[in-house]
Amino acid sequence: MAGLAGCGFRLEGAGALPPALSRTYLDSAEPHSEFHGSLTDALRLRGSEVVDSAAQAGAVLKIVEDSTGQRVLSVSARNIPREFEIFYQVTFSLWVDGESMIEPESLIVTRSYTYDETQVLAKAREELELRRSLADDLARQVIRRIEAVGASPIAPRT
Repeated sequence: MAGLAGCGFRLEGAGALPPALSRTYLDSAEPHSEFHGSLTDALRLRGSEVVDSAAQAGAVLKIVEDSTGQRVLSVSARNIPREFEIFYQVTFSLWVDGESMIEPESLIVTRSYTYDETQVLAKAREELELRRSLADDLARQVIRRIEAVGASPIAPRT
């Protein structure tokens, strides 16, 4: 165990956010999106209180873009879609005490899945689950990026 701790290994969810993020406001035009929910959960898991206004917060995590979609990857001989690619893209920035700590940065994740027109309901459910998984992946990436910035000094001004 000591060897793992010495190399920097940490269990997921065990990371620490910078102290300035103890009270965080999520500024987003899409407050009901999968990503917003995943990011809120990830922040809370790491001890941050997600507040309702920027005035209550030490940090503002601005979600500039939060979009998802899909495209056809392949079709059958009868011109029926057989494989789709789902994508989820976010652009975010981080402000602490009115100072930009992370300039707007974009992240995108994709997954592909096969489609079978005889299993429409099951495939619709699979697509929904894939979108949730993509949103969770993006939220973890944003948290890791914030933690990386936290390795440099981010401290609330007194």
